[in-house]
Amino acid sequence: MPAPRTTPTRKVLGRLSLPERTFVTDALRTETVGGVLLLAAAVTALIWANVPALHDSYESVSHFHFGPETLGLHLSVAHWAADGLLAIFFFVAGIELKRELVAGDLKDPKAAALPVVAALCGMAVPALVYILTNVTGGGSLTGWAVPTATDIAFALAVLAVIGTSLPSALRAFLLTLAVVDDLFAILIIAVFFTSDLDFAALGGAFVGLAVFWLLLSKGVRGWYVYVPLALVIWGLMYNSGVHATIAGVAMGLMLRCTRHEGEAHSPGEHIEHLVRPLSAGLAVPLFALFSAGVAVSGDSLGEVFTQPETLGVVLGLVVGKALGIFGGTWLAARFTRASLSEDLVWPDVFAVASLAGIGFTVSLLIGELAFEDDPALTDGVKAAVLTGSLIAAVLATVLLKLRNAKYQALWAAEERDDDHDGIPDIYEQDNPAYHLRMAELYERKAAEHRRLAEVAGGAGGRGDGPA
Repeated sequence: MPAPRTTPTRKVLGRLSLPERTFVTDALRTETVGGVLLLAAAVTALIWANVPALHDSYESVSHFHFGPETLGLHLSVAHWAADGLLAIFFFVAGIELKRELVAGDLKDPKAAALPVVAALCGMAVPALVYILTNVTGGGSLTGWAVPTATDIAFALAVLAVIGTSLPSALRAFLLTLAVVDDLFAILIIAVFFTSDLDFAALGGAFVGLAVFWLLLSKGVRGWYVYVPLALVIWGLMYNSGVHATIAGVAMGLMLRCTRHEGEAHSPGEHIEHLVRPLSAGLAVPLFALFSAGVAVSGDSLGEVFTQPETLGVVLGLVVGKALGIFGGTWLAARFTRASLSEDLVWPDVFAVASLAGIGFTVSLLIGELAFEDDPALTDGVKAAVLTGSLIAAVLATVLLKLRNAKYQALWAAEERDDDHDGIPDIYEQDNPAYHLRMAELYERKAAEHRRLAEVAGGAGGRGDGPA
């Protein structure tokens, strides 16, 4: 009687494929540098806004208006940073999402189930925590979306500062979470924070997007074509009442992210490589500089934990994110009958989930949109985002440091390349050619050791050695 066939158990957070690992490593390297700049910008903003001698200049610069008033674009510096520069950030997010959908982890529905469920739970639970806190405390429910976002750049900056060698599978999981998170944050902004619509401007924006897509499909090249067109689309989207960053996402999603025969990189990958440093190194730090400058004092920090709106944001980021992502991951694994990678344990997933509680850039943006008619509460929510992100960062640091020795061993195994062929040995273990090369390498080393031993022995026999 033939033995029954067994279906191999799918691994949760198992080893990445080599191409995926290479892409993740390159993407996270830029995000880490951008995260450090983001952290520096946030600290600068807090100092600039809280030193009495500098406070007035911060307010003056933030509220300085410029731009063509006839086009409805006479905006403050802070407004340009939030609506203009963040469109570049969301453009890159759109490309990342497109790549994940056509060539990354989200391409395979079975593989996509885990990060999608984890990200959805990681947004739903913080929103629920915020709502419960404000229903109980009699606060406003307007800010329910503030604690739903994850800031991947800030999270990676924390990893860089604390020096933990997080395995590539966990880093990729965090990156994919952030991509899915960004998608739903974009939908939230588009659906819940759209003011009165100007259908003429909105129609013009859609026509511009159609032209953008048509030019791409025809293979037209040249930044001098696309940059002016993108600016027109952005301006029309802004004047339509839909948040202008949606234009960036739409254009990013239109780029082709699959490679044709003979291409080293797809157009999407190429443009992302060019624009990502601009996004991570300039657009997001400048947004942080003009958004994170809130007055901080003992009284204001105390109010963060006494007002239901601000307390809901803190609890949503610290408690809701960790429980939501961890619970979503566990549920996805449980119902897909997948097992956790043997290199990791569930507390590792909880630590990364805690790190996802750093919700800086998009949380600040949603906070401004949610409470734009109440400047005092806007500043309070910003302080809550900063406080919650800081607590989440400290909690994740403690949890990750407890396992850092294990992470360093995993990272060393991933990076080991004894045959110096540019491919980590762990990806060649099943390749017969690799084992032949390694046998030849060890034989050469053994022969060298024998030769040195013979030379040392001969020298000793002639009396040349030490007495």
